[in-house]
Amino acid sequence: MNKKRLLLTLLVCTAVLSVAAQKHFQQNLYSGAPSVKSSDKQDTARVFVFLPDARMSTGKAVVMLPGGGYEHLAMGHEGTEWAPFFNNQGIALVVVKYRMPHGNADVPVSDAEEAIRLVRQNAPAWHVNPSDVGIMGFSAGGHLAATVATHSRDARPDFQILFYPVITMDKGYTHMGSHDNLLGKSASRDEEDRYSNELQVADTTPEAFILLSDDDDIVPPANGVNYYLSLLRHHVPAALYVYPSGGHGYGINNYFRYHYEMLTELRSWLRRK
Repeated sequence: MNKKRLLLTLLVCTAVLSVAAQKHFQQNLYSGAPSVKSSDKQDTARVFVFLPDARMSTGKAVVMLPGGGYEHLAMGHEGTEWAPFFNNQGIALVVVKYRMPHGNADVPVSDAEEAIRLVRQNAPAWHVNPSDVGIMGFSAGGHLAATVATHSRDARPDFQILFYPVITMDKGYTHMGSHDNLLGKSASRDEEDRYSNELQVADTTPEAFILLSDDDDIVPPANGVNYYLSLLRHHVPAALYVYPSGGHGYGINNYFRYHYEMLTELRSWLRRK
């Protein structure tokens, strides 16, 4: 065998071993019945776990919450399709198929919190540092991520990544579909304030990466911008990236004009923190 063929064979074998070393599996989020019951008994919570090669693991993990207006979930481009991006950096990814609220916000919030707990409970087996578990969400999933980041006591993430997030429940600039599905159309002002996460930021809120487009006509950019300003007022480290175009809902789809810039910014932020 000549040197070129030997080198090619070694490269192929290395690639195959690397892929084989990665672990991809799914499981129910709860081992038994969830503590918070849903009005839809057929709706179950699951997680899709993507672990990098243990030799590459940085110990960092991301719990990902796809968007969908609290009505459905965009499990692909705002979920499982992100696995190579994170795993290639040695970061574990856990995508959550959380339950829909049907007016009961405790349902998806409890699922997101349980996913954080699940990662920390499995930290040794999954080669994860339990103090380096972040949460990431898109649109309504961004609202859910920010809710856990600002409300949770025993499942607070160590960092948050929010893409074109719904942040507020203020009818003046929320996404009304998310508002109605999460809280119901007749939600009280107190309920709206409770889930307006720009009002819930504290000094202990985890650091944030926020990304959105200026021309988003689905979720007003003021959602993400006001959250960023609230984080700054509380001296919480935060990075805000506003692209001049792109609209809403692009996720990891490469049709987004600033796709590669976005991935570069996120990759750099993950390395710095």
